[in-house]
Amino acid sequence: MDEERADRLVASLRARGVMAHLARVGVYQCGVRVVLADGGEALWDTDGVLGLEAEVLEDGVLIGFVPHVEGSEDFTEEQLVEVIAATEYSKEGLHPPADNRTRSRPDDADRGGVPHEAPAPDRDRGRGRHWWSRP
Repeated sequence: MDEERADRLVASLRARGVMAHLARVGVYQCGVRVVLADGGEALWDTDGVLGLEAEVLEDGVLIGFVPHVEGSEDFTEEQLVEVIAATEYSKEGLHPPADNRTRSRPDDADRGGVPHEAPAPDRDRGRGRHWWSRP
């Protein structure tokens, strides 16, 4: 996204009461940074790829994604503002990309093919990657 377009989106979002700022992530790469109520931030469209998506960070650590918005390559700026402003960032909306805790290993066939329970994630390592949902 070019800087002028990002500035226009930021101004429109601020007019709607969204805490938005210009995000400069590279020499000619800009996007929209939305400050979240819980202290995190969402970086919208900073990757230079067509379409709208966001990375959600907390204390500089990636904690989730807002997946690609279908058809956003052809959205007007007003539609982009609407999508960004309407996205819900609540942690209750988080769910892992794959919630399959029971897996079979190749060597399970030697034991009758009984699946084993995957080990619990180490809670001391921080949060895993999650997905946010849009209404």
